[in-house]
Amino acid sequence: MNAATKRDADPALADTGSPPGPGMLERAFAVIRALSEAQPDGGRVTRLAKAVGLTQGTVHRILHALIAEGIVEQDENSKLYRLSVDFFALAAQAGNPSGMRTLCRPALLRLCASLGDTIFLLVKSSFDAVCLDICEGPFPIRSFTGDIGGRVALGVGQGSLAILAFLPEAEREEIIRFNVPRIRGYGVLDEVYLRTEIERVRQLGYAGRNSGVLDGMAGVAVPILDRTGVAVAALSVGTLAARLGDDRLPMVVELLRRQADAIGPQTNPFDVALRRPMHGLSRAMTTERIAG
Repeated sequence: MNAATKRDADPALADTGSPPGPGMLERAFAVIRALSEAQPDGGRVTRLAKAVGLTQGTVHRILHALIAEGIVEQDENSKLYRLSVDFFALAAQAGNPSGMRTLCRPALLRLCASLGDTIFLLVKSSFDAVCLDICEGPFPIRSFTGDIGGRVALGVGQGSLAILAFLPEAEREEIIRFNVPRIRGYGVLDEVYLRTEIERVRQLGYAGRNSGVLDGMAGVAVPILDRTGVAVAALSVGTLAARLGDDRLPMVVELLRRQADAIGPQTNPFDVALRRPMHGLSRAMTTERIAG
């Protein structure tokens, strides 16, 4: 088969002098998606070709076209192909520009108006949970994080427990190992208690009610899960223990879940508020002052 016949047999290789058609773009995006599933080690041409249903020659040419555009890179030693850092930088720039705090603010307002209680938005920061936003209800309460910007060790309080329970297992175990000595200062918390509570939260899908650490206070929280099912934040209700009895708890949990389920698919994994919460909070507060 000569070169001209080969191009005719494989439309992906045809050089018509025109811009790439939808078919070529579909093939390129199919390869990109296959590479995303092969991260972080990368994939070989044979495996990628099988995954997308194209010939190895076609996939090889698509890969090198993507390398030329800075979307794909090839490891010099293993010869595996993977998505480049530039690709992820591009994805970050295209992510949700409003940020986590702005994204969640309407949900906090709705929950506060519906429940008449204080609503917290918490995000993970290393081994801690940081309060990114609060919508205050009419009842005076005490919380572990205090005001916006306050932080608490993951595992202490309903919001941080909801986040910890739905992190990947390896990350969760590392946090437990590091935080157990830190949480002992809260009196009733130890490793056995923490692991029992984490398992309970994973079974129920929420963390609640009265931990006994803050006398007279109670809370319930649900995780905000990204598209992969990993917790990136939590919505939490803080209230008086008398306001969170067995008769009211299911309704509160359902309202929290509805809002969390709506937020989760919209979260941007590159959001600075999720990667560096305090930096993201400072930027959000500055934007509000300018807008005001």
